[in-house]
Amino acid sequence: MLRGCFRAEPALGKAAMTRQALLVALLTGFTNVSLADPGDCSCLWQGSFAEVAKNTDAVVLGEVVATRGNAVDLKIESTLHGLAYPNPIRVWMKTGSYCRPEVERFPEESRWVMALFRIEADAAENFDPATPNQSYGRPFDYRLSGCGGYHLRVNGDTVKGNLVPGMTRWDQEPEMTPVLLEVVTAFLKGRASSEDLKSASEEDPALKALMLDTRTFLRGQSDYLDDDAVMEDEETVGQKDSAAP
Repeated sequence: MLRGCFRAEPALGKAAMTRQALLVALLTGFTNVSLADPGDCSCLWQGSFAEVAKNTDAVVLGEVVATRGNAVDLKIESTLHGLAYPNPIRVWMKTGSYCRPEVERFPEESRWVMALFRIEADAAENFDPATPNQSYGRPFDYRLSGCGGYHLRVNGDTVKGNLVPGMTRWDQEPEMTPVLLEVVTAFLKGRASSEDLKSASEEDPALKALMLDTRTFLRGQSDYLDDDAVMEDEETVGQKDSAAP
């Protein structure tokens, strides 16, 4: 999978950009690859969070503590994949033709899971000290791509966003059931699959809670019902549970 997006990476050099521009033309001319053109930026859709997160330098859970031009300072609560330092880190968003989300999407005190690329030392030529708050970004800071599901909004202990394959491309706020952050963490640590994420995003939490409450209620009635009745009712609830999406 192609890393990042084409016009967002001037540090690649003219030859590399020419090759990538040719590749874009070939892909968009002869296939159904999805190409977006948000403003002056054009890039190929890289995939949902489940498809792109592990190919980045760091995946972090954090809170936006400051906005500085087209960048935010993100206070890290937990590093879920890779390495990220120092704390807080500076994450550079869209300016000019860079294929990244708008900084206004990330207000102060909002919490996010972000899959980030570290800005390498050879990108120094793209940092303009004359406009330090509107820039590609400083070497060793981080950048957030807008060409896939590279960020998830956090609310309490759940997340929402373009999480799994099959969600509409370019839609960063699809209709979905909020997924527990611990399930996303388990996926990044290799303890859960993308299918587990998909199932969690489709599960009706109200129905699940009702099933659990019913199961607890039945167990609490064991002194008043015969064992066969309790077992039969629990089996019925279990069958409904397994049939639920």
